[in-house]
Amino acid sequence: MELEKKLNGLVNPLRPGPNDNNLAYQVPLHSYRARMASLSRLSEVGTAEVKGLAGKRSQALSKAGIHSVADLLHHVPRRYIDRSVKSPIAQIPIGSEVTVIGEVRSVSMRRPRRNLAIIEARIADESATIKAVWFNQTFRKSQLREGAQVALSGVVESFRGALQMKSPAVDVLDSPSESLITGRVVPIHGSVGEVSPGIMRRAIHNALLRSRPIEDTVPPQFIKRHELIDRDQAFGDIHFPETIEDVGPARERLVYDELFRLELALAVQKRKQMMEATGVAHEVSGGLVRRFLQGLPYSLTSAQTRVLSEIETDLKVAHPMHRLLQGEVGSGKTVVAVSTLLHGIEGGWQGAIMAPTEVLAGQHYLGVRQLLAEAGLSPGLQGAGAQMGMDSLFDSGEPAVHLALLTGSVATANYRPDITKAELLEDIAAGQVDLVVGTHALIQEGVHFHSLGVAVVDEQHRFGVAQRVQLREKADLVEPDLLIMTATPIPRTLSMTLYGDLDVSVIDEMPPGRTPVGTTLLSKMEEGTAWNLIEKEIAQGRQAFVVCPLVEDSPKVEAASAVAEHKRLSGLLADLRVGLIHGQLRSADKEAVMSDFRAVEVGIDIPNATVMVIEDADRFGLSQLHQLRGRVGRGEHAGTCLLIADATTEEGEGRLAAMVATNDGFRLAEEDLAIRGQGTVFGTRQSGVKDLKLADILEDFELLVAARRDAFGLVDADPHLDNHPELVKEVKGMLGDSVEWLFVS
Repeated sequence: MELEKKLNGLVNPLRPGPNDNNLAYQVPLHSYRARMASLSRLSEVGTAEVKGLAGKRSQALSKAGIHSVADLLHHVPRRYIDRSVKSPIAQIPIGSEVTVIGEVRSVSMRRPRRNLAIIEARIADESATIKAVWFNQTFRKSQLREGAQVALSGVVESFRGALQMKSPAVDVLDSPSESLITGRVVPIHGSVGEVSPGIMRRAIHNALLRSRPIEDTVPPQFIKRHELIDRDQAFGDIHFPETIEDVGPARERLVYDELFRLELALAVQKRKQMMEATGVAHEVSGGLVRRFLQGLPYSLTSAQTRVLSEIETDLKVAHPMHRLLQGEVGSGKTVVAVSTLLHGIEGGWQGAIMAPTEVLAGQHYLGVRQLLAEAGLSPGLQGAGAQMGMDSLFDSGEPAVHLALLTGSVATANYRPDITKAELLEDIAAGQVDLVVGTHALIQEGVHFHSLGVAVVDEQHRFGVAQRVQLREKADLVEPDLLIMTATPIPRTLSMTLYGDLDVSVIDEMPPGRTPVGTTLLSKMEEGTAWNLIEKEIAQGRQAFVVCPLVEDSPKVEAASAVAEHKRLSGLLADLRVGLIHGQLRSADKEAVMSDFRAVEVGIDIPNATVMVIEDADRFGLSQLHQLRGRVGRGEHAGTCLLIADATTEEGEGRLAAMVATNDGFRLAEEDLAIRGQGTVFGTRQSGVKDLKLADILEDFELLVAARRDAFGLVDADPHLDNHPELVKEVKGMLGDSVEWLFVS
């Protein structure tokens, strides 16, 4: 017992073992077996505890999202170099693309003229020497120190009778005496800040030595079902494989584990929503929705009818609805959302629509009011004077649905346009308002609902989870039914991860009569074509948009700015009225511009707009381009989208080519995912949430489906995971802060 107390008190680093590469954890001896057996425990050990990673190195890792030893073990090599089979430099065929390994014999830099620096290095093995040349990559001079072992990857050429590589990729392997790079498969771990691949490799090697064996918490039936290798073996093989063939099965196992943890958390969240939350069982056979739909000047599409039926099924039960509604711009999501809200309103509950900006909230208010007016449920809007807070002409009868708008600077209502903000807040709290549209102002202190029963969140990726929780908490006694709308098409792969705890409905059909918007790519030299088309369309009574990537000119970015382009086009198109709107304008100025623009047709759409010109289009994301294109051609006249760009990157060219090739938003979403990679998968839901470290949701889609099936099946059989306590610890330990939003919707 006394000995154990002494061991527990040790704070000095351990004496390294003979094979530890002189690295060790700076932690007490007793903790090696007691604390290092599971990923949940490894997630509690900071990287600073690894000798060689303390101080600035640990800080650099933390900035890159590598906080713990568990994170470190998931920093897998980006590629491998097989040194078990030697290929002497002298035997490499000219013109072949290879990786050569040798010692740096010399490095030099010369400047033959201004703005040109040439770096040359001579790399040698026992058979020959090869010269590597880089242009204007001056950092190579300090990267390639004499005596270091390096791997050069590129095409071998013959120049003046000698072997040469131009601008090869370089991996510094450090000392030739290091056992981890001698006569074996060498892992090339990505550098992190100033922490080199060599330091990362040795630190991870030591971390593995001190952590193994690593506990396997995944139920054995799943491992057997998918023929996966043991987790401990997977970590060893992914970092230090004996053969290249060992890497594939190791990666498959660790990717499955990552996806399984995520889907398990989503499954627990979904089950919790269904079993624990108190919702409202709405009566969905009333006449208010029927009257609303019958009053529309058109019939719902089959897709709208199907989605509304799915939503009504959710509303009938006492469990709160948590549904994602996807649909292209112009597909009719708003009609479905209003129908959903009216089901709650008819039962005496209040509804809310939360939008991310004042302009969008105002457009929703006008659009919803117009839809209600067509069914005789609200006063209509009167021409150009119907902008927010200025609609004053309507029938004297009381509207069937009391609709209000509340933002940071605007308060108005269809039953009392001159209402003050204080009076509107009193009406909301008293239950006098049936449906309120607003921004984040809806969730601020001072806003109290009398009985919030249904909430719609538009473009939810613009809101943090805390804001959605605050909206839900505005309902005191019950959890409101939640419908999340997005016009950004989401690939099935993303919806199974990003929205895995939500039921998904898709409006995959456009209203009849809408013709696809024609899309043409123009070079900047051809921009005159765009202005000629705008003049032609406006002469026929149409309208046009011109979108720029910047608000004001920037000395660092060569791209069109809205302010400068407004001035230029005002002169170029002197006979036309050119308005300017951007995010930095005051709300009143934005509304004045939008009011003038929508004077021909009132509402969230501008059906009269037929031309969308997007300047420097390669600087926009594919989903942004697609949504902008969807803003024209929404009336009786066909729309045209002109993309003006001289793309300077392969990604930019790919986005523009995809836009010209198809109008299918879901195809574009998949293409976008393929072009730019999965990026920050969870960044749009909650800042600070960790990305997928290993999995690629396109490449690993089959594993994603398998992991989801296993996770949801496990939670169905064991809702609280009482029989899997270590698995629960692992999910919480590895997901970290993301558990907070995974366990609250």
